Amino acid sequence: MNHRTRSILSFLGIVASLAVVWEAYKWMGQTTGGTWPSTSVRLPVRTNNRSMPHLWDIAQSLFQPARRGGEDILLVILLRAGWFTFRSAVGGFVVGSAFGFGLGILFVRSSVAERGLMPYVVASQTVPVIALAPILVIWGGKLGLPQAVQVAVIAAYLAFFPVAINTLRGLRSPAATATELLRSYAASPSQQLWKLQVPAALPYLFPALKIAATASIIGAIVGELPAGLSRGLGRAILGFASSFSSAPEKLFASVAVSALVGILFVGLVALVERSVVPATRRVTVDAERPLA
Repeated sequence: MNHRTRSILSFLGIVASLAVVWEAYKWMGQTTGGTWPSTSVRLPVRTNNRSMPHLWDIAQSLFQPARRGGEDILLVILLRAGWFTFRSAVGGFVVGSAFGFGLGILFVRSSVAERGLMPYVVASQTVPVIALAPILVIWGGKLGLPQAVQVAVIAAYLAFFPVAINTLRGLRSPAATATELLRSYAASPSQQLWKLQVPAALPYLFPALKIAATASIIGAIVGELPAGLSRGLGRAILGFASSFSSAPEKLFASVAVSALVGILFVGLVALVERSVVPATRRVTVDAERPLA
């Protein structure tokens, strides 16, 4: 059994296990009246159908009209919203990854820049994106940026950090003997960077790009709310959250589609990784659990 087959089976096994735990928890709560077995301690989440619908009810809702009297089924609406969010996330991912990669190069070339800017780079990730998103949207509106661009900026904000950190680590990964060999051939700093350091950094870069892909999806969803967009997964989640008490399965379905969009994005990055990074180097770096 090859590595790809094992990965697929592991993923399906985890999904199946979570589904079993979900339904078992619901069954237990309905059997015991909402308490832990043989105790009077209340369960943390209510197990009635309005709080925790069955998984098959969530799946069934995808193929029913999203709104009373509407023509489009919920799955179609969520796929359209997912495509809109995905495009914004890709824009933010590209910009954020490029910025993070540039920061990594700057830091490895200049210790002064690293000492001066790294604290601010780290501090930037302590600001909650839900608080920062309205500020960026207001600033973007003042600058006349389209709403989709404003959302992409928020996605880029979440995407750049892991790329910058792992790029820095990857650029510093070549052995000292390899660096000295290039210097003995009178290689310029730029030649050392692109001939030695960047290729060595690729196995460290792609795990960060996977994290950046999921982060950009989150950033796009959060950014759609203050931007006032009528499309996208953020708007769909907000709309279905307002009707949670009457149709909770629609909110859970929108969350599931959001997760699938993130998984798809990570899968695309993984495909690029397979074509760029040799399998032996991927396995080595994954086993080392690089900083991401």
